[in-house]
Amino acid sequence: MTRRFAIRAVFAGVILLAVAYGAQLAPGAGAGWMVWTYLVGMATTMLGMLVLGVARREGGVGRLAAPFLFMYLLLLAGFGLALTLGAEGSGDALWLGMPRRAAIVLYGIGLLPLFILPIAYALTFDSLTLREEDLARIAAAKRDREAPGTRSEAA
Repeated sequence: MTRRFAIRAVFAGVILLAVAYGAQLAPGAGAGWMVWTYLVGMATTMLGMLVLGVARREGGVGRLAAPFLFMYLLLLAGFGLALTLGAEGSGDALWLGMPRRAAIVLYGIGLLPLFILPIAYALTFDSLTLREEDLARIAAAKRDREAPGTRSEAA
């Protein structure tokens, strides 16, 4: 179920990205909806990839659902805010040494996830990563592969 959601999210996001790019090529391009379509498509594709990366056969993403939802909303809000801010002047105040839009994109969308996702993965590592039965399955597959008469020795 979770993998199916992730694949659908990636597919929907890629379709939205294709629509946004395709609309750019159409006569009279420049409509504001294209930017928003691109924004939603990009965030949805990224969410689908995150979920697809941690989804397990027998379960979903577990406690990572909240950080993933936060990341999705952060992408939508950060890029949306950068798009909707008014024009900047040369005398406007800088945010942490950068113009507003650049600061939102770099710090909010670029750096903030670097702190959230690794912490979320570290806190859920034992429950969502390799368990003892997974390690036993991998060891058995390795033994089967290295057994005499397998294709790997014949090659």
